[in-house]
Amino acid sequence: MPKYAIVVHGGAGSITKTNMSDGVIQAYQVELKKALDAGAAILKSGGTSIDAVEAAINIMEDSPLFNAGKGAVLTANGKAELDASIMDGKTMMAGAVAGVRDIKNPISAAKLVMQKSDHVLLSGKGASQFAKLQGLTIVPNSYFITDKRKEEWKAMKNKEKENNEKDKHGTCGCVALDTHGNLAAGTSTGGTSFKKWGRIGDSPIIGAGTYASNSTCAVSSTGHGEFFIRYVAAYRVAAMMEFKKSTLAEASNFVVNDLLKNAGGRGGMICIDHDANIAMPFNTEGMFRGFIKSDGTVKIEMFK
Repeated sequence: MPKYAIVVHGGAGSITKTNMSDGVIQAYQVELKKALDAGAAILKSGGTSIDAVEAAINIMEDSPLFNAGKGAVLTANGKAELDASIMDGKTMMAGAVAGVRDIKNPISAAKLVMQKSDHVLLSGKGASQFAKLQGLTIVPNSYFITDKRKEEWKAMKNKEKENNEKDKHGTCGCVALDTHGNLAAGTSTGGTSFKKWGRIGDSPIIGAGTYASNSTCAVSSTGHGEFFIRYVAAYRVAAMMEFKKSTLAEASNFVVNDLLKNAGGRGGMICIDHDANIAMPFNTEGMFRGFIKSDGTVKIEMFK
Protein backbone atom coordinates (compact mmCIF):
# COMPACT_ATOMS: atom_id res chain seq x y z
CA MET A 1 0.00 0.00 0.00
CA PRO A 2 1.26 3.52 -0.76
CA LYS A 3 2.55 5.37 2.27
CA TYR A 4 1.06 8.55 3.62
CA ALA A 5 1.72 10.59 6.73
CA ILE A 6 0.80 13.92 8.26
CA VAL A 7 2.53 15.97 10.94
CA VAL A 8 1.27 19.08 12.76
CA HIS A 9 2.67 21.59 15.23
CA GLY A 10 0.92 24.19 17.33
CA GLY A 11 3.93 26.21 18.36
CA ALA A 12 7.04 25.97 20.51
CA GLY A 13 7.98 27.98 23.58
CA SER A 14 7.63 27.94 27.36
CA ILE A 15 5.49 24.84 27.35
CA THR A 16 6.11 22.87 30.56
CA LYS A 17 4.06 20.58 32.76
CA THR A 18 4.43 23.07 35.61
CA ASN A 19 2.74 25.96 33.80
CA MET A 20 -0.07 23.98 32.16
CA SER A 21 -2.96 22.29 33.96
CA ASP A 22 -4.09 18.78 33.04
CA GLY A 23 -7.25 20.28 31.57
CA VAL A 24 -5.33 22.65 29.31
CA ILE A 25 -2.99 19.87 28.19
CA GLN A 26 -5.95 17.69 27.32
CA ALA A 27 -7.61 20.52 25.39
CA TYR A 28 -4.51 20.96 23.23
CA GLN A 29 -4.27 17.23 22.65
CA VAL A 30 -7.88 17.11 21.48
CA GLU A 31 -7.36 19.94 18.99
CA LEU A 32 -4.11 18.51 17.66
CA LYS A 33 -5.82 15.16 17.13
CA LYS A 34 -8.72 16.86 15.32
CA ALA A 35 -6.27 18.57 13.00
CA LEU A 36 -4.40 15.34 12.32
CA ASP A 37 -7.62 13.41 11.71
CA ALA A 38 -8.89 16.02 9.25
CA GLY A 39 -5.72 15.81 7.18
CA ALA A 40 -5.32 12.05 7.50
CA ALA A 41 -8.85 11.44 6.23
CA ILE A 42 -7.98 13.26 3.02
CA LEU A 43 -4.73 11.35 2.59
CA LYS A 44 -6.34 7.99 3.31
CA SER A 45 -8.93 8.58 0.59
CA GLY A 46 -6.22 9.36 -1.96
CA GLY A 47 -6.41 13.13 -1.66
CA THR A 48 -3.49 15.49 -2.09
CA SER A 49 -0.98 16.58 0.50
CA ILE A 50 -1.84 20.22 -0.26
CA ASP A 51 -5.51 19.68 0.64
CA ALA A 52 -4.52 17.73 3.76
CA VAL A 53 -2.23 20.53 4.95
CA GLU A 54 -4.95 23.12 4.42
CA ALA A 55 -7.58 21.05 6.25
CA ALA A 56 -5.36 20.40 9.25
CA ILE A 57 -4.33 24.04 9.62
CA ASN A 58 -7.94 25.21 9.20
CA ILE A 59 -8.80 23.26 12.36
CA MET A 60 -6.06 25.03 14.32
CA GLU A 61 -6.92 28.43 12.85
CA ASP A 62 -10.52 27.97 14.02
CA SER A 63 -9.46 26.99 17.55
CA PRO A 64 -8.92 29.76 20.14
CA LEU A 65 -6.09 27.74 21.68
CA PHE A 66 -3.48 28.56 19.05
CA ASN A 67 -1.80 31.72 17.88
CA ALA A 68 -3.30 31.54 14.40
CA GLY A 69 -6.69 32.70 13.16
CA LYS A 70 -9.15 32.92 16.06
CA GLY A 71 -7.01 33.29 19.18
CA ALA A 72 -4.15 35.10 17.47
CA VAL A 73 -2.05 37.40 19.64
CA LEU A 74 -2.58 41.13 19.31
CA THR A 75 -0.39 43.89 17.92
CA ALA A 76 0.61 46.96 19.91
CA ASN A 77 -2.51 48.61 18.44
CA GLY A 78 -4.75 45.85 19.79
CA LYS A 79 -5.47 44.25 16.41
CA ALA A 80 -4.92 40.74 15.05
CA GLU A 81 -2.62 40.60 12.01
CA LEU A 82 -2.23 37.20 10.40
CA ASP A 83 0.35 35.54 8.15
CA ALA A 84 0.35 32.19 6.34
CA SER A 85 2.09 30.28 3.55
CA ILE A 86 1.83 26.97 1.73
CA MET A 87 4.06 25.11 -0.73
CA ASP A 88 3.57 22.16 -3.10
CA GLY A 89 6.59 19.87 -3.25
CA LYS A 90 5.55 18.41 -6.61
CA THR A 91 5.29 21.65 -8.57
CA MET A 92 7.43 23.92 -6.34
CA MET A 93 4.58 26.39 -6.46
CA ALA A 94 3.88 28.44 -3.34
CA GLY A 95 1.50 31.03 -2.00
CA ALA A 96 1.41 33.32 1.03
CA VAL A 97 -0.43 36.20 2.69
CA ALA A 98 0.94 38.61 5.28
CA GLY A 99 -0.46 41.23 7.62
CA VAL A 100 -4.12 40.39 6.93
CA ARG A 101 -6.82 41.40 9.40
CA ASP A 102 -10.08 39.98 8.07
CA ILE A 103 -9.49 36.64 6.30
CA LYS A 104 -10.98 33.91 8.50
CA ASN A 105 -8.57 31.23 7.29
CA PRO A 106 -5.29 32.69 6.04
CA ILE A 107 -3.90 29.29 4.98
CA SER A 108 -6.78 28.95 2.51
CA ALA A 109 -5.97 32.38 1.13
CA ALA A 110 -2.33 31.37 0.75
CA LYS A 111 -3.40 28.27 -1.16
CA LEU A 112 -5.50 30.36 -3.55
CA VAL A 113 -2.63 32.80 -4.09
CA MET A 114 -0.62 29.78 -5.20
CA GLN A 115 -3.35 28.32 -7.40
CA LYS A 116 -5.23 31.34 -8.72
CA SER A 117 -2.68 34.13 -9.08
CA ASP A 118 0.66 34.79 -10.75
CA HIS A 119 2.19 35.75 -7.41
CA VAL A 120 3.64 34.13 -4.29
CA LEU A 121 3.05 36.70 -1.53
CA LEU A 122 0.19 39.17 -1.11
CA SER A 123 -0.07 41.49 1.87
CA GLY A 124 -2.53 43.62 3.79
CA LYS A 125 -5.57 45.09 2.04
CA GLY A 126 -4.54 43.68 -1.33
CA ALA A 127 -4.53 40.14 0.06
CA SER A 128 -7.99 40.75 1.54
CA GLN A 129 -9.33 42.03 -1.78
CA PHE A 130 -7.99 38.95 -3.51
CA ALA A 131 -9.53 36.66 -0.87
CA LYS A 132 -12.93 38.32 -1.31
CA LEU A 133 -12.77 37.83 -5.07
CA GLN A 134 -12.02 34.16 -4.49
CA GLY A 135 -15.06 33.76 -2.24
CA LEU A 136 -13.27 33.20 1.06
CA THR A 137 -14.98 34.06 4.33
CA ILE A 138 -14.23 37.61 5.48
CA VAL A 139 -14.79 38.47 9.14
CA PRO A 140 -14.40 41.56 11.35
CA ASN A 141 -11.10 41.78 13.20
CA SER A 142 -12.97 41.26 16.46
CA TYR A 143 -13.64 37.65 15.39
CA PHE A 144 -10.01 36.75 16.03
CA ILE A 145 -9.74 38.43 19.43
CA THR A 146 -10.42 36.25 22.48
CA ASP A 147 -10.80 37.33 26.09
CA LYS A 148 -7.47 35.68 26.90
CA ARG A 149 -5.65 37.72 24.26
CA LYS A 150 -7.36 40.91 25.44
CA GLU A 151 -6.11 40.36 28.96
CA GLU A 152 -2.58 39.64 27.75
CA TRP A 153 -2.66 42.80 25.64
CA LYS A 154 -3.86 44.92 28.56
CA ALA A 155 -1.10 43.55 30.77
CA MET A 156 1.55 44.36 28.17
CA LYS A 157 0.04 47.78 27.57
CA ASN A 158 0.35 48.51 31.28
CA LYS A 159 3.91 47.13 31.27
CA GLU A 160 2.96 44.57 33.88
CA LYS A 161 4.72 41.73 32.09
CA GLU A 162 6.97 41.01 29.15
CA ASN A 163 5.96 39.21 25.97
CA ASN A 164 5.01 35.63 26.70
CA GLU A 165 7.41 33.11 25.16
CA LYS A 166 4.63 30.73 24.26
CA ASP A 167 2.83 33.48 22.40
CA LYS A 168 5.99 34.36 20.51
CA HIS A 169 6.27 30.81 19.31
CA GLY A 170 2.61 29.79 18.93
CA THR A 171 2.62 29.36 15.17
CA CYS A 172 0.61 26.50 13.63
CA GLY A 173 1.91 24.29 10.83
CA CYS A 174 1.52 21.05 8.94
CA VAL A 175 3.56 18.89 6.58
CA ALA A 176 2.25 15.88 4.70
CA LEU A 177 3.09 13.08 2.27
CA ASP A 178 0.23 11.76 0.13
CA THR A 179 -0.24 8.35 -1.48
CA HIS A 180 0.97 9.77 -4.80
CA GLY A 181 4.37 10.51 -3.26
CA ASN A 182 3.90 14.27 -3.13
CA LEU A 183 4.99 16.47 -0.23
CA ALA A 184 3.46 19.74 0.99
CA ALA A 185 3.98 22.18 3.84
CA GLY A 186 2.00 25.04 5.35
CA THR A 187 2.31 27.49 8.22
CA SER A 188 -0.11 29.99 9.80
CA THR A 189 0.37 32.49 12.64
CA GLY A 190 -0.71 35.62 14.42
CA GLY A 191 2.94 36.59 14.84
CA THR A 192 4.45 37.93 18.05
CA SER A 193 2.59 39.57 20.91
CA PHE A 194 2.50 43.38 20.88
CA LYS A 195 4.31 43.56 17.53
CA LYS A 196 4.73 47.00 15.98
CA TRP A 197 5.15 48.70 12.61
CA GLY A 198 3.61 45.90 10.53
CA ARG A 199 6.22 43.37 11.61
CA ILE A 200 6.25 40.18 9.51
CA GLY A 201 7.98 37.01 10.70
CA ASP A 202 9.07 33.83 8.98
CA SER A 203 5.68 32.14 8.60
CA PRO A 204 4.76 33.68 5.21
CA ILE A 205 8.33 33.54 3.93
CA ILE A 206 9.04 30.58 1.63
CA GLY A 207 12.34 28.99 2.63
CA ALA A 208 12.23 30.39 6.16
CA GLY A 209 8.93 29.30 7.73
CA THR A 210 7.74 26.93 5.01
CA TYR A 211 9.38 24.79 2.34
CA ALA A 212 8.54 21.65 0.35
CA SER A 213 10.27 19.73 -2.43
CA ASN A 214 9.54 16.16 -3.49
CA SER A 215 13.27 15.60 -3.96
CA THR A 216 14.03 16.21 -0.29
CA CYS A 217 11.45 17.13 2.35
CA ALA A 218 8.65 19.36 3.60
CA VAL A 219 9.21 21.69 6.57
CA SER A 220 7.10 24.00 8.72
CA SER A 221 8.85 26.18 11.31
CA THR A 222 7.82 27.81 14.57
CA GLY A 223 9.86 30.13 16.72
CA HIS A 224 11.67 33.45 16.77
CA GLY A 225 10.96 34.35 13.16
CA GLU A 226 13.78 36.81 12.62
CA PHE A 227 16.33 34.03 13.14
CA PHE A 228 14.46 31.60 10.87
CA ILE A 229 14.47 34.27 8.14
CA ARG A 230 18.15 35.14 8.50
CA TYR A 231 19.24 31.52 8.36
CA VAL A 232 16.65 30.43 5.75
CA ALA A 233 15.87 27.65 8.19
CA ALA A 234 13.27 25.57 6.36
CA TYR A 235 15.19 25.52 3.07
CA ARG A 236 18.48 24.83 4.82
CA VAL A 237 17.17 21.43 5.93
CA ALA A 238 16.37 20.55 2.31
CA ALA A 239 19.71 21.92 1.11
CA MET A 240 21.64 19.77 3.58
CA MET A 241 19.74 16.72 2.39
CA GLU A 242 20.33 17.54 -1.27
CA PHE A 243 23.94 18.71 -1.21
CA LYS A 244 25.42 17.07 1.90
CA LYS A 245 23.30 13.92 1.62
CA SER A 246 22.28 14.33 5.26
CA THR A 247 19.29 12.41 6.56
CA LEU A 248 16.15 14.29 7.52
CA ALA A 249 16.93 13.83 11.20
CA GLU A 250 20.54 14.97 10.83
CA ALA A 251 19.69 18.06 8.83
CA SER A 252 16.76 19.27 10.93
CA ASN A 253 18.53 18.61 14.22
CA PHE A 254 21.58 20.59 13.05
CA VAL A 255 19.49 23.56 11.95
CA VAL A 256 17.43 23.73 15.15
CA ASN A 257 19.84 22.58 17.85
CA ASP A 258 23.14 23.85 16.44
CA LEU A 259 22.75 26.62 13.88
CA LEU A 260 19.72 28.45 15.30
CA LYS A 261 20.36 27.69 18.96
CA ASN A 262 23.95 28.90 18.82
CA ALA A 263 22.77 32.11 17.15
CA GLY A 264 20.17 32.69 19.87
CA GLY A 265 17.15 31.54 17.87
CA ARG A 266 14.49 29.65 19.83
CA GLY A 267 11.90 27.39 18.27
CA GLY A 268 11.46 24.19 16.34
CA MET A 269 10.15 22.61 13.16
CA ILE A 270 8.28 19.62 11.82
CA CYS A 271 9.67 17.78 8.79
CA ILE A 272 8.82 14.82 6.58
CA ASP A 273 10.61 13.26 3.61
CA HIS A 274 9.43 11.22 0.62
CA ASP A 275 9.89 7.96 2.57
CA ALA A 276 7.58 9.16 5.35
CA ASN A 277 10.44 9.67 7.78
CA ILE A 278 9.49 12.31 10.34
CA ALA A 279 11.58 14.72 12.43
CA MET A 280 10.26 17.20 15.01
CA PRO A 281 13.28 18.92 16.64
CA PHE A 282 12.93 21.92 18.97
CA ASN A 283 15.23 23.80 21.34
CA THR A 284 12.58 25.26 23.66
CA GLU A 285 10.96 23.76 26.76
CA GLY A 286 8.21 22.23 24.66
CA MET A 287 6.47 22.10 21.31
CA PHE A 288 2.90 21.09 20.52
CA ARG A 289 3.33 18.37 17.90
CA GLY A 290 1.99 15.10 16.57
CA PHE A 291 1.65 12.82 13.57
CA ILE A 292 -0.38 10.06 11.98
CA LYS A 293 1.10 7.49 9.61
CA SER A 294 -0.60 5.11 7.20
CA ASP A 295 0.66 2.16 9.25
CA GLY A 296 -1.63 3.26 12.07
CA THR A 297 0.96 5.03 14.19
CA VAL A 298 -0.45 8.03 16.06
CA LYS A 299 1.66 10.23 18.35
CA ILE A 300 0.94 13.52 20.10
CA GLU A 301 3.54 15.17 22.31
CA MET A 302 4.13 18.50 24.03
CA PHE A 303 7.15 18.29 26.27
CA LYS A 304 10.72 17.08 26.02
